[in-house]
Amino acid sequence: MAFKRCSVYGIPALLCCCLCFFNSITCFQNETDRLALISFKLAIKQDPFQIFSSWNNSLHFCQWYGVSCSRRHPHRVAALNLRSQGLVGSLSPHIGNLSFLRLIDLENNSFHGEIPQQIGNLRRAQVMYFSNNSFQGNIPTNLSHCSKLMHLNLIDNKLVGNIPVELGSLPKLEALGLAKNFLTGSIPPSIGNLSSLWKISLQRNRLHGKIPEEISRLWNLMFLIFAENNLIGQIPSGLFNVSNLEIFEVNDNQLNGSIPSDIGLTLPKLRSLAVAANRFTGLVPISLSNASALEQISFEYNWFSGLVPKDFGKLPFLQFVNFAWNYLEDDLSFIDSLTNCSSLHLVGFRQNFLKGTVPISIANLSKELYLLSVADNPLHNVIPLGIENLINLRFFLLGGNYFSGPLLIDFGKFQQLEMLDLGSNKFTGTIPSSIGNLSLLSRVFLGFNNLHGSIPPSLGNCRNLIELELVHNNLSGSIPKEVIGIPSLSISLDLSANSLSGSIPSEVGLLQNLARLDLSDNKLSGIIPNTIGKCSGLEQLHLEGNSFWGEIPEVMGALQGLKELDISRNNFSGSISNSLMKLDGLKFLNLSFNQLQGEVPKRGIFLNASAVSLQRNNGLCGELFKATNGFSVENIIGVGSYGSVYKGFLEQIGIEVAIKVLNLQRRGAPNSFLSECQALRNVRHRNLLKLLSVCSSIDFEGNDFKALIYKFMANGSLEKWLHEDNVEGREIRYLKLIDRLNIAIDIATAIEYLHNGSSSTIIHGDLKPSNVLLDEAMTAYIGDFGLAKIISTISDEVQPYQSSSSTAIKGSIGYVAPDYGMGGRISIKGDVYSFGILLLEMFTGKRPTDDTFQDDLNLRIFVERSLSYRAMEIVDPRILSEEGRDSIEEGIIISILKIGVACSMEQPGERIEMQSAISELQKIKGNYLKRKLMQERRNAYQIGGPSTSHY
Repeated sequence: MAFKRCSVYGIPALLCCCLCFFNSITCFQNETDRLALISFKLAIKQDPFQIFSSWNNSLHFCQWYGVSCSRRHPHRVAALNLRSQGLVGSLSPHIGNLSFLRLIDLENNSFHGEIPQQIGNLRRAQVMYFSNNSFQGNIPTNLSHCSKLMHLNLIDNKLVGNIPVELGSLPKLEALGLAKNFLTGSIPPSIGNLSSLWKISLQRNRLHGKIPEEISRLWNLMFLIFAENNLIGQIPSGLFNVSNLEIFEVNDNQLNGSIPSDIGLTLPKLRSLAVAANRFTGLVPISLSNASALEQISFEYNWFSGLVPKDFGKLPFLQFVNFAWNYLEDDLSFIDSLTNCSSLHLVGFRQNFLKGTVPISIANLSKELYLLSVADNPLHNVIPLGIENLINLRFFLLGGNYFSGPLLIDFGKFQQLEMLDLGSNKFTGTIPSSIGNLSLLSRVFLGFNNLHGSIPPSLGNCRNLIELELVHNNLSGSIPKEVIGIPSLSISLDLSANSLSGSIPSEVGLLQNLARLDLSDNKLSGIIPNTIGKCSGLEQLHLEGNSFWGEIPEVMGALQGLKELDISRNNFSGSISNSLMKLDGLKFLNLSFNQLQGEVPKRGIFLNASAVSLQRNNGLCGELFKATNGFSVENIIGVGSYGSVYKGFLEQIGIEVAIKVLNLQRRGAPNSFLSECQALRNVRHRNLLKLLSVCSSIDFEGNDFKALIYKFMANGSLEKWLHEDNVEGREIRYLKLIDRLNIAIDIATAIEYLHNGSSSTIIHGDLKPSNVLLDEAMTAYIGDFGLAKIISTISDEVQPYQSSSSTAIKGSIGYVAPDYGMGGRISIKGDVYSFGILLLEMFTGKRPTDDTFQDDLNLRIFVERSLSYRAMEIVDPRILSEEGRDSIEEGIIISILKIGVACSMEQPGERIEMQSAISELQKIKGNYLKRKLMQERRNAYQIGGPSTSHY
């Protein structure tokens, strides 16, 4: 069949159809971009500048604010620039439909949520700026589809996860910014494939691992910033051959190794070299002077040693040179060279081993210098005259040296000065009044010198002062009201350890923002002004060691932020203000060595015995006298190594207590008191006797009085349960086998906690039945820490049985380790020995001081000899009579006694660990209960026949 001939009149119609077809495609594409922009707008929740008011149908979207369309492809969005518009919202996934987008700039807004995966659809994108927002989640891996991407900036967001390996497949990427996020993992080696990269910024993340060697292949790299991460290892040697590097910053990591001696030759374009706060060692490279463009040398907080190069003066653009906190040894002759650096802003050599005097040339350093620090070095002599030439100094730090002589500097010329540190030297003379002319001054440290005279009232002119430290000088006179009333003081005002006299000016109430006020150890007197109650920001108040008198002001209760209060060694009288109980944040209170009377408050900090010191106050602790009927003999429930224990009832809080009153005539009792309080400060365990409170004062006869207040234990001590004599008319009390096992496990668990349960090892030193108390449920509690010693665990290499306190023999006869008697030092192995003897006593019923043990025979040897052939003959007969001889397997008794023997071996190194004893005892208990349950089931079966309930 033939085709029909085409009419020429049909051509216009065909062309019209084609035009309509192509127009429909264009219209469709235009609509795609418009809808994508509308979706973008709908995801925005806040538009403070109302930029989206132009995004309406009255204008073509190419004319909308921030939107630019392509010239080659009209009506297609090529750029979206909404930088710094204060926008709040999320990034719509429809952004991926802007397929002709080459630039998107959303910097400095408040976008949140995840960056949508659809961002990978922008295959024409060359620039993406998303920095300074709050984007979360992972970096989209399909960004690798954006093969034309040249700049990717995600700095300062909240991104997490690893740096995608896929980013290494972006062949045109020139700048990569991922800094200031929460990225983890290591730096992917694939970054080394980005041959066009000239800038990479990864600082302030949580990256770890080593810097990959592949980074050394980036020959175009100019900016490498990996600071403030957790990177380890050495810097790849190849990086020091990337000759285009200008910015090289890897500070604040855990890198080690040394810096190549020829770095100034291989990296001649360096402008910034920051390796601070790492673990670098070795010498400071002399070749740095060849990198003539250097502006910053930041080597502080490392282990560099040797000499300071003396040719830094060849660096005409040098602005910052910081070698603080290293091990450099030299004099300050290198200062001569630095005078050639006319743009120098910072010179930092704090905490090294620089010696000698400060050269006169220091006065010729750049007038642009704003920080000069040679603090904490063994420098001496005087500060050279002419240093006032450095008129733009903001930080003048010479503290911690051996400078001497009077302060002859005209400080008034330092009109930009913000911080002055001349503390911990040997300066003499008076404090220059010219310091008061420095209106920008915020911190002054002149403490620990030999300054004398009065405090210049002119210091009150420093209205920006936040910290003033004049501690430990020979200053005299009164405290100027102008100084104690500087309202800007917020960190600390420390005038302690001087010879200041007079009273505290009422202007102290102006210090409403001050956190720490220390006027201790002066000659101040008078009453505490009520205006001190206005110091609402106070956290630490130290007034000890003066002659203040009167009552403790009630307004102290208004200092709700107070954490430390020390008013000891004064002449305060009257009762303790109840307002102190209301200071919920108070952690330390010292009221000792005053003339306080009356009852001790029972709330707040007073419930924490280790946080309160009350000694040497006449008349306190009267409540205890009442609670014990005047410490009547009838109230005595026990006598310990250093005193008697009384039963009492505290009416105010309605509980029965055990009050241990220390016998201060016994040698060592005061130390026992302090030791016991210290040992219980941070110890919390269910089997340790809780200290409720403490009393330290003077009794009614004027003698020292110290008492510890514990919760009363209804079932008394283990001593009474094991050895109480039968009294006619009294119920005989026996401990069953399972009771003894539970008590033994409680004791062992508590001792193990004392040894290994906290940052400090605590040695009990006097473990015996009378120091084990039982509550209503027969749970055991260890008490009497009078001999405890806290051993700081400084070294992990100390052996478990190694001694750490050289004291005389401690403990009670029969329970004390034999190595103590041979001059051994107290150790945790001594407690293990005492526990072993206690365990043997619990299951044999024999005291270690029994009369049958003569010559070389002791409880351990007695048990050890009996284990193999007559173990059941030496077991406490009350156990057998209570439960029946046939109901207890000999193997269980033998296993328990073996633990006691293993704990009480003669040599410390032969004794087992407490944890092993606990594990074995728990295993024995489990086997015993299992066997007992089987026996009970067997008995039930024999009595009642087989049960049919489960058939």
